[in-house]
Order: sequence, then C-alpha cells, then structure tokens
Amino acid sequence: MRAIPKILLGSVALLALAACDRGVGSSWTQEAGAFIDEGNFGNPTMNNILVQNGDRDFTIALQQRFANEVPDTINFEFDSAVLDANAQAILRQQADWIRQFPEVRFRVYGHTDLVGSNAYNQGLGLRRARAAVAYLSSQGISRSRLEAVASFGETRPVVPTAEPERRNRRTVTEVTGFVARHPTVLDGKYAQIIYRDYVQSAQAASATEGGGLAAIEGGGG
Repeated sequence: MRAIPKILLGSVALLALAACDRGVGSSWTQEAGAFIDEGNFGNPTMNNILVQNGDRDFTIALQQRFANEVPDTINFEFDSAVLDANAQAILRQQADWIRQFPEVRFRVYGHTDLVGSNAYNQGLGLRRARAAVAYLSSQGISRSRLEAVASFGETRPVVPTAEPERRNRRTVTEVTGFVARHPTVLDGKYAQIIYRDYVQSAQAASATEGGGLAAIEGGGG
C-alpha cells in the first residue's frame, strides 16, 4: 500500500477544521432532541422518551402555543378585581382558544403589586383569579376545566418596585394538563385534535359578549 503523503493528510485536517469553524454538519451531528434542552448530554434522549410517553409533551407545547396566539395576561386597577373592557376582551380571546381543546385544563394565577401587606395581597390576587375564571365560565368554558386556586400575591412582580405598578396587578392563564378520562384523548380519535389544530384555529374569533365577576376591597395593590 502506498504511503499517503504527509502534506495531503495535513490538508485534509485543515479542511475538516475549517468546516467545523463554519458549523458545517452541526445540524445532523447533534443528538436527536437536543433542541429541547439546548444539547445537554443525555437529556435529549430523556426528553424524547417523555414526549413519546405523554409525560412531558403536549402540555408544554400547548402552553407555548396558547401564549403565542392569544394574550395570556390581563391587568387591573389599584386595589381592584374589577374586569375592565380590555380585560374582558382578552378573556373572550382566551375563551375562543380554550373552546378548541375540550380535553385540556387551565389554571389562572392572580398577582398584585407590592403595595399593602402580603396577607391582604394574597387574598386580592386570588379574587382577581376568581374573577377571570368566572368570566371565562360565562363564555361557555366548564368550571371543571378552570382553576383559580393559586395566588402569588405580591411575590412575583413583573416590575420589582414598591410603588403602585399596573403591570404587576394581573392574572395569567396557563395550560396545566388534560381532563381525566376525556374520550377525545382515550378513544383514539386524534384526527379531531388535528382538525382543531389546523382548521378551526384559523377561523375568526367569536363575537360573543358576556359579563364578569368584580370585587373591590381596600388596602392593597
């Protein structure tokens, strides 16, 4: 066998390094699923297994889609759980979206700003969450699919300030999982989900109007 000239081997090595510098081949040399967790060793495989088993899965993807397609947050006046016209309009958008997925559960988290005691603001945040849930329910969403059991009060501000801040006075709606034993999920009729995913979601939002729950008490934000 003829010996390969050293100069040829050197040229091949330089070309390989140059290709690596330009990122050539990086899209097909990564472990499958690396995009889920930014490529940490072993986790892509674990994530793929969890996705296929339904343990991680669709809930996360659906929450990301929900937040991308409709506003997930409404805001409130100081020391108030009254839903203004803008909040009601956003909740109607949420209800239109939620109706497409009758097998999915949602949770509404209530927040306040940092004005007032933590104990008072815990209650105020919960009243805001309940007001949002009541309005969603008035739009035809089953109360069994909606939770307003968690309130972060003043502990998770968007803007860290002790002053009154509207952006901190809010509720956030999130996907939390599936309704137990819902027939759409368990009887194999996944075409219905796909139909909603690609067809019904493109339809215009409903113009349905409805009333909401309001509560006002003094002392917090």
